[in-house]
Amino acid sequence: MIRLGGAVVALALIGAPVAGQQQPDPAANYDKTEVMIPARDGVKLHTIVYVPRGEHAPLPIIFKRTPYGIAGQAGTLEPESQMGALAADGYIFAFQDIRGRYGSEGQFVMQRPACTDEAVAAKSCIDEGTDTYDSIDWLVKNVPGNNGRVGMLGVSYDGWLTAMALIRPHPALRAASPQASPADMWLGDDFHHNGAFRLSYGFEYAAMMETSKQNERFDFDRYDTYQWYLALGPLANVNEKYLHGKIPTWNDYVAHPDYDQFWQRQTLIPALKSVTVPTLNVAGWWDQEDFYGPVRIYRHLEQLDKDNKNFLVVGPWRHGGWSGGPGQKLGDIDFGSATSKYYREKIQAPFFAYYLKDQGQLHQPEAITFQAGDNTWKEWDSWPPRAGVTARDVYLIPGGSLSWDKPGSGAAAQAGATGAHTSGVAYSTYVSDPAHPVPYRHRPIQATYDPRGSGWYTWLLEDQRFVDGRADVLTFQTQPLTEDVTIAGDIAAHLVVATSGTDSDWIVKLIDVYPESGMTDPKLNGFLRGRYRNGWEKPQPFIPNQPANVNIDLHTQDYTFKKGHRIMVQVQSSWFPIIDRNPQTFVPNIFKASAADYRAATQRVYATSHVTLPLVTPSTKAAPRS
Repeated sequence: MIRLGGAVVALALIGAPVAGQQQPDPAANYDKTEVMIPARDGVKLHTIVYVPRGEHAPLPIIFKRTPYGIAGQAGTLEPESQMGALAADGYIFAFQDIRGRYGSEGQFVMQRPACTDEAVAAKSCIDEGTDTYDSIDWLVKNVPGNNGRVGMLGVSYDGWLTAMALIRPHPALRAASPQASPADMWLGDDFHHNGAFRLSYGFEYAAMMETSKQNERFDFDRYDTYQWYLALGPLANVNEKYLHGKIPTWNDYVAHPDYDQFWQRQTLIPALKSVTVPTLNVAGWWDQEDFYGPVRIYRHLEQLDKDNKNFLVVGPWRHGGWSGGPGQKLGDIDFGSATSKYYREKIQAPFFAYYLKDQGQLHQPEAITFQAGDNTWKEWDSWPPRAGVTARDVYLIPGGSLSWDKPGSGAAAQAGATGAHTSGVAYSTYVSDPAHPVPYRHRPIQATYDPRGSGWYTWLLEDQRFVDGRADVLTFQTQPLTEDVTIAGDIAAHLVVATSGTDSDWIVKLIDVYPESGMTDPKLNGFLRGRYRNGWEKPQPFIPNQPANVNIDLHTQDYTFKKGHRIMVQVQSSWFPIIDRNPQTFVPNIFKASAADYRAATQRVYATSHVTLPLVTPSTKAAPRS
């Protein structure tokens, strides 16, 4: 998993109006029309269309669908907002409430699975793709002054809706940008990561979306939700005490704890079978909700891309951070330039202008990434890079050293000589106690969308010293670097571990430690529910105290650890309440575990455990983007 954190108050002020200052209405230059567009099954979808006033040549339509309500979508046309640069170029804009939400008819289904081609042909199935097709067909036939071309974009759920439109795209859909789109809600996006349930987000989001047709925030009785979730006890208490079986998505969590047909059918990846629409996939390196999805969609489409129409952009952003404000800072980290503004004006706007208006020359390489640390935009002819990158392992040595030397040779052997041994291999140890889980960010941990402000938006950028020194967190770090170390590509942790229990979770964090001040800036986080170490569909218990291999995908990154910094790795077995507590006793379904199942366990991490980093050869670094 890869995400980020920091001060939400500062982010909330970006682009905010000065008190008492009159702000122009971004919709003042448009004629607004509200319509109910009929879908093929007769359900009508609430849509607002903005057509620029005055004389103009026929214009393309930018179409955005959302479950979050379209009453305030005109705000996205402001100069520093998501579509500001597009509005300046001249487009017709259409916003739509999806089926069953806000002003639209029908029944809402969370992440409604894609229909098969056969079911669509037989007119026996509808999905978000068919609703999009029907809506585009209506728009190009009925909105005055359009040129017959449509572009789609959106962030998060809106990004997933954009991706769903690509399954069987309408001929008028000529460009699409799924941004921070989830791809698989069990393997790596909002609700689970590698089988580990994302408790606080999964609970709060499901309650928000399914209590009524509009967003409804769950009312916690305390500010620090860490305390609330700990007092909750076993997950079975959620329905017994609070939801009472009324939230369909929570019931799905309980009924489908493993990667069964329910979750496999929900992923859109198998339904994407070709690349006929130019697609700009967008992600943020420290997206706290959906980093897995956009990269997964890009990689899948890349295998099908015969005409070079599939592209990737990744910047130094939180979830959706590119869609508003300058994007120069995230938390306490300054990236030296207005990265979000640059994306909207220099990447997104030219992409849509080229494909929807035949304007300009497209300067869109295969991948554009922001290399944090060096703080420069880079262009690549593939992602991950196919050349100029060498995989190198860094080892977790007992005593706290992170070493490039494999145990049994050189400095690593000497450092490990003081550790305990099993079969001659040193290990580090700690006790993981579900009664005292490691918090995933500074307490108090506010509700995800607390209207008073929440650290949720930037928590992956928090200084990690608040857990360094805990007896249940192992910390390993290098000596100060004698030269810059740049990584570009896929990162993985390979742990050799043992537990005194029969189930366990394993979290690995890759961290940049700044010099002098001691500031620690986490960059990558990986999580695995150990019962799924040998396969997602059939969980297996650990044999107590017997070493086992646990491989954790830390996803992908473009980053420079600067000279004088240190590279740090932390390992732990709880991350609460973003991840539910593992009972550490193997049970068939953790959602049905009893209080007695939650037991402390002694954990071992052997010195042969390592993180594989894709080191960039200095002479082959990607060209900077102007």
